This record gives sequence, C-alpha cells and structure tokens, in this order.
Amino acid sequence: MSICVNMKELSPSFNKLNALLKLNILKCSSLRKLLASIGQLNVLLKLNRLGCSSLQELPASIGQLNALQELDLSECSNLQKLPTSIDQLTAF
Repeated sequence: MSICVNMKELSPSFNKLNALLKLNILKCSSLRKLLASIGQLNVLLKLNRLGCSSLQELPASIGQLNALQELDLSECSNLQKLPTSIDQLTAF
C-alpha cells in the first residue's frame, strides 16, 4: 500500500493474510496505529512503515512476529515509544 493518505486503519480481517511475507505501508499519513492482530502474521519477514507521520504507537503483539527480519519506521515522526515486547524479536 502506498500513498494512502486518507486510510485511518487497516481492516480487522487483515490477520487472515497469514502467508504474507512483506508488508509495505508507505506515506499513509492518516494511519495512527496497527491492529493488535498483526502479531498473528507468523511468517512476516519485512514490515515497512515509511512516512506514516500520524503513527503514534505499535501494538505489543509486534513482539510475536518471530520471523521478522526488517522493521523500518522511517519518517514516523509521531511515534512516541516502542512496546517492550519488541525485545522478543529475535530474527534481526
């Protein structure tokens, strides 16, 4: 997904994409948070949130992404803090 400036949230059924390897969310300036269900994407290798300037937080479930090798939060200027569960990411 790119340049989706009016998108405020991802669909709750997003977690059904359990074979998803890469998720690029680029320049979605109205998107404030990711759903907690993102932690169910067990095989996700790359999560890129470039230019999502309204993003304020990541869900604690981000720590459940055991296969995650790349996390890019460039230009997410309103991100306040990372959840403590981020320490659980081991594939880096």
